[in-house]
Amino acid sequence: MPKNSKTDIQKVFKDSYVFDFLNLPEQHSESELQKGLLNRMKDFILELGRDFIFIGEEYKLMVGNSDFHIDLLFYHRGLQCLVAFELKAGKFKPEHIGQLNFYLEALDRDVKKEHENPSIGILLCKDKDNLVVEYVLSRSLSPTMVAEYRTQLPDKELLQQKFSDIFEEDDLGIDQD
Repeated sequence: MPKNSKTDIQKVFKDSYVFDFLNLPEQHSESELQKGLLNRMKDFILELGRDFIFIGEEYKLMVGNSDFHIDLLFYHRGLQCLVAFELKAGKFKPEHIGQLNFYLEALDRDVKKEHENPSIGILLCKDKDNLVVEYVLSRSLSPTMVAEYRTQLPDKELLQQKFSDIFEEDDLGIDQD
């Protein structure tokens, strides 16, 4: 069975998610985020997309004599792989990827079935600097993504400006062809 290509993975996962259904305050903890997502699992899965199966919260991994816990673990039917979600209530930090890669290695060695593809890690953080993310992921061998989440939709005027900008870019692209 062929491994998942980067293109296949990018088609399934978004770069940004909106969790306005959680009604969380701007300042919230990782445990509040996790509890909110679990309480509203149907809405969370609908935001993620199709083919996700929820396996567990605080999914326990034992490596050596130590216990570790993945915040949320899913299986994706289309990609045929485990998907580990690590939640961060703050801004992305490079060390978060080391933790997630460790979890992916443990999943692939100890949990993944022989016929399944390598596990994918998704780090959901409140904010990210795309250049820092690019640097961190440039040497990563594991299929890992860093995605932002928002607990509220952007301001209506900001959305209208973004749409206007997109249509202007499209018009420029058509004229140049």
